[in-house]
Formats: sequence, C-alpha cells, structure tokens
Amino acid sequence: MSRRVVVTGLGAVTPIGNSAEAFWQGLKEGKVGIGPITCFDTADFKVKLAAEVKDFNPGDYMDSKNARRMEPFSRFAVAAAKMALEDCGVDLSKEDPFRIGVSVGSGIGSLQAVESGEQKLLEKGPGRVDPLLVPKMISNMAAGNIAIQFGLKGKNINVVTACATGTHCIGEAFRSIQYGDADMMLAGGTEASITPLGVAGFSALTALSTNEDPKTASRPFDKDRDGFVMGEGSGIIVLEELEHAKKRGAKIYAELLGYGATCDAYHITSPAEDGSGAAKAMEYAMKDAGLGPEDIDYVNAHGTSTHHNDLFETKAIKLALGEHAKKVKVNSTKSMIGHLLGAAGGVEAIACVKSIEEGYVHVTAGLQESEPEMDLDYCKGSGVSMPVRTAISNSLGFGGHNASLLFGKYTEE
Repeated sequence: MSRRVVVTGLGAVTPIGNSAEAFWQGLKEGKVGIGPITCFDTADFKVKLAAEVKDFNPGDYMDSKNARRMEPFSRFAVAAAKMALEDCGVDLSKEDPFRIGVSVGSGIGSLQAVESGEQKLLEKGPGRVDPLLVPKMISNMAAGNIAIQFGLKGKNINVVTACATGTHCIGEAFRSIQYGDADMMLAGGTEASITPLGVAGFSALTALSTNEDPKTASRPFDKDRDGFVMGEGSGIIVLEELEHAKKRGAKIYAELLGYGATCDAYHITSPAEDGSGAAKAMEYAMKDAGLGPEDIDYVNAHGTSTHHNDLFETKAIKLALGEHAKKVKVNSTKSMIGHLLGAAGGVEAIACVKSIEEGYVHVTAGLQESEPEMDLDYCKGSGVSMPVRTAISNSLGFGGHNASLLFGKYTEE
C-alpha cells in the first residue's frame, strides 16, 4: 500500500521574487521579470534579453565561506531549500536525518565554472585550474550542498532530464516517500545558465527569442512567438508523508496525487508532433491519482513560447483530456519568468500548489492571439479566481523527456 504524500513547505528564488510568496504575488500581478542581460556584454549576440534573478544576496542564506565554494546554481538551491525548510516548520533536531532526503536537479550545472576553467587552462596552463573546478561544476552539487548545509542524510538524488529535471526530481521524491524510502524530501530544481556559452548555444539552436521587448519576448501560445527567454533561479518544495506531517502539526498546502513520465523517442530537441508522449505522461499521472480528465481543473503547461512546443503541447492536452480540454484553464508561468530550464518544474510546481491554496490561476502574460488550431483557454488577458481542486504541471525536455505531476486539494479522506 503506497503512502499519501503532501506538500508542507515552499521555497523559491526567481526573476520576479526571492521567496515563494513574492514569486506568487508577482504571478498574480502579471509581473514580467525579463529585461536586458546584465551579467555579460551582449554586443555580439542576437539575443539581448533574459530573466535574471535580482537582489539575491547569498549571505542571507549561508555563510560567506560556504557561498564562495558554490556556484550560482548551488547558491540558489541552498537558499530555496532553506526557505522551504523554514516554511514547513520542521525541527530537524527532533528528526531522524536518515529519513529526510533531497531530490534536486540542475539541467546543466555550472557553465560559469566551465567557461572560467577553460579560459584559465588556455591562458595559464593545466596547473592553474581551480582545484574545486569539478565539484563546483557538476550538477549533483546542488543536492549535495543542500544535504551538507542542513545535515540531511537520507536518499540524495539528482535527476537530469534537461528542462524536465525539476519535475522528474519531484516525481521521484514522491515515489521515494510513497514506498517508504523517506518520510520527507526536499525536491525541485535549480539553474543559472545565463552565460555567454549558454546563450550562444541556445541561440545557435534558434531556440531563443530575438525580440527585444521584455513584455512580449516570452509569449507562449501566441501566433507571433519566436522562441523562449532564458531564466534562472530555483524552486524547491518539501514533500512529506501524510501521517508524519499530521503528527508534527504541519501546515498542508496540497497533496501530490500522481506522477507520470514518458519519452517521445522521436527527436533530440523537438517534441513528438502528435503530442502523444506528453499526453501519455498526463494520462499516467491521472491514472496514478485515480482520476479522469473530467477531474482536472487546471494545467500549468510547459509553454516555452517556441513554435513547436506550444503547438504540440496543445495537441497533447487535447489527447490526454479529450473534450474536457476545452473546459480546463491552461497557462504558462514562463510568460513572466522565462524558461528556468532544469528549475522550471520546481517553480511551476509552486505555482500549482499556490493556485490550489488560493483558488487563482494566473494570466499568460504577453499572449494576444493564437493560431486557429491552438484553441484552448490559455488565460489570455487576465488571471481568474476559481476553485482549483486539481492541477497538472507539465515539463518536456530535450531528448524527448516528458513528466507530469498532479496536485490536488488536501482532504482528510
């Protein structure tokens, strides 16, 4: 018999706010966190915009010595984890550290460390490469640093599936608690890849928007969309076995009811054109939860603002939900914060949980008009207040990875 799993803590570092509450307030206000890239000179780049984290001080979350030994993606993760742990109110001194785990991933790790290490190698030789280059660079160090910072000795994993990373990490944490491997898990994603190499690489793929208007550069489901805007940050939630949460009197935000994962096995960057892979992930999540299409109120779409993703994901939602798809609210958080790559699923899970808690589905910012075949309710123009009993969060990653989480309002039964 699998155990019930609930969400008891939220932590976020995002381009529109450095806490889960500030992030959610920004979404409700339709705040767009996109602007000119400030961390390097874009004179030679076609892409000029990104969604950067603002006013982030690592010293607010960790001591300066530890911060210096971490790259930005790890700092964001430790900060979000600290906020999530504080939010959930757990007294770690009263818990068995081997029953609390971490499932936090990064799609890339540190491109900053790669760039600076390569430069030092070429200019000064192999003897001058930073001794900490490898532990700073590798993507599992976000999960490792969180565990070290808070003394969490349980299962510690780092699922890496490109832009589906955060969602897979939450899903695998969910399974770990369901089947008794842990009582609590910090789960989500983190990313900090707004660097010359990162932007140049995605530009070469023609995946990024070259629009220089921050308000319309990321406009998922719009007929004039021209690519995604790179974002950065971290979203981490605390998942907890229900009885463990009740025993310590935790606040329960929502319940995680289902998880589905598939692969398109089609193309390294394009989703399957018929949407079948993503649809099957949603179907598996519904089956896992014991729910049908008519039970779904809201889909937080992957919604990247690329031509292929938005069209094929629309097809996937129709395949998975059938006629009910027209009655469901669909939106894209990336319209305001850009695409956080491996962190996207983490922050979008928080958006789903807050939508359930507050009964509000945020606007898809920048959306003006869709093509005829994209005919779902994408929350154009404004958000909507409504009861949200269930929410699906979708993530699709290069390589054909698909992952869906199904959150629901917590009830005693």
